[in-house]
This record gives sequence, C-alpha cells and structure tokens, in this order.
Amino acid sequence: MFNRDWKRIGLLLGFSLLIIIAGCGTDKNTKEKASDNSSKNDADKVNYTITGIEPGAGIMQATEKALKEYENLAAGWKVDIASTGAMTAELSKAIDKKKPIIITGWTPHWKFAKYDLKFLEDPKGIYGDVEVIKTIARKGLKEDMPNAYQILERFYWTPEDMESVMLASQDGKSMEEAAKEWIEANMDKIAEWTDGVNEVNGTAIELVHTQWDSEMASTNVVAEVLRQKGFDVKMTPVDVAIMFQSVAAGEGDAAVGAWLPATHKDVYEKYKDELDDLGANLEGAKIGLVVPIYMDIESIEDLPFPS
Repeated sequence: MFNRDWKRIGLLLGFSLLIIIAGCGTDKNTKEKASDNSSKNDADKVNYTITGIEPGAGIMQATEKALKEYENLAAGWKVDIASTGAMTAELSKAIDKKKPIIITGWTPHWKFAKYDLKFLEDPKGIYGDVEVIKTIARKGLKEDMPNAYQILERFYWTPEDMESVMLASQDGKSMEEAAKEWIEANMDKIAEWTDGVNEVNGTAIELVHTQWDSEMASTNVVAEVLRQKGFDVKMTPVDVAIMFQSVAAGEGDAAVGAWLPATHKDVYEKYKDELDDLGANLEGAKIGLVVPIYMDIESIEDLPFPS
C-alpha cells in the first residue's frame, strides 16, 4: 500500500510538472508570436519605409548599403530622402501620437535629449562603431593665423555639451544665442581653449559647416569664442563634400564637423592629404537606424520582410 501511494503521488507530480512546462512553453511562444505580429504591424504602418535626411549625407549612404546588405530590407524596404528638419518633424509627430517610425538618426542630437529613443542593433556593422568628430583646417592656417589655429586645435567638448546647445535652439533660441549662453555657463572649458592666446584686431576667418544641427551648434560655439578674441568670423553652410573640398582648396579656413571613421570616410580619404587634421573635438558620436523606445524591436535584422 505504501509503495502504491508513493507511486501515485509521483505520477501526479510528474503530470503536474509536464503541465507547467507545457504552459511555460506556450506562454513563451505566445509572447514571441505577439512580438513578431507587433513588428509586422509597425512595418505595415510605416509602409516599410525609413525616414531619411538629405541625399549625399554619410548616414544616407550607409542606409542605402544597409538596404542591400540586409536580406529583409532588400526584400522591399525603402528610404525616404528628405531633410533633417523634415525628419525631425515626422519624428515629433509620431511620438506625440505614439506611432511607429524608423529614422536615420545620430547622436549627439537634441532629439536624444528630448525623446526616449534607441538605436537598432546593427549586426553587420554597416553604420560602423562609435565615432569621433574631428576639426580640419586648410594647409597654412597654422602659420597665417596661429592664434585661431591654437583655439581650433584645443576645441574639445562632450556629446552632452553639444546636445544642450541644440536643445536650447530647438526650444526657441537662435543657435547663436544658445551658443553664447553655453559659453557663459562653461567659462572653465573656454579658458582651456584660449589660455595664452593673444587677441587680434578683426582678422577674417571662415568656418564652413554642414547644415546638421550638431555642426551648427559646434560651429556657432567656436565662432563666438574666436570673436571674443577679436576675429571677424564668417560661417558658411555647405554640403558635406563641399565642406571638405573647400578646406582642402583653401577656400574655407576650417571646419569642426568631420565625422570619422565611417560617416565621412569616402570624402575624407579623398582630401585628407590636402588638409590638416587637428584631431577629435568630440568623442562618442554614433549613427544608425533609430526608433522610439516604445517600439518592440531591437535589431535591424528583426525588421520584418515585406508581405
């Protein structure tokens, strides 16, 4: 009797355990299926489209490559060519309504300071690793304007610094006002850039920059510091290729927006021997595909195949 009771109990326990295991497996499968359906629904809602920026930008070139290299993207995804302003406007509208959106994104940028966003994992490394932003100058600037060259060579700040200037501009201030306010609040850093640099009397210098908010922020900050040392600063917005070309040709004096080693790799390689590389002015930059954190997707490979 004793043995039969224990056998009966053992059978009941084993049967219960099988039910629990089966239930757990069903729950896991249900969750995975729900996640797959969520990604599929999100992809349908964005019409299998990535919201991009200006043509020719390094991030757009990388995205075109991603559309070929990732099998799921190559099956029918496309990228909308627009502008940085149009992309951020679409992002803002989507987030206000908690709708799905996939953008070509980068940091530092005010959108990461304002919204909860995440980069999609990039297993194939199409968008590269963490990047630096470098300062470049024309050949001969060191001899012609040693004071300006010294400031440009020392210029260094953090992604948080840059994003604070961009966010202030986004919230209603002009980029020039935002730059001046940041400088006033960070005189210790400014002192590191300008220590021992003598003032000049109206020497003209031209800084060229792309029209990314990040580069307008950094260029306005550097321009204001140079003005405080007596320089007559001209800021010229140009496309990426023209930024490198003009500095290499000596038509522009310097730029503080060279994203390397990936984003501006091709154009940098073309002109690197014709300009001076002053090194990184910011570390920790990154580009890639970006989504709001409320979207249930983590990797580019998880984007569904079009129907």
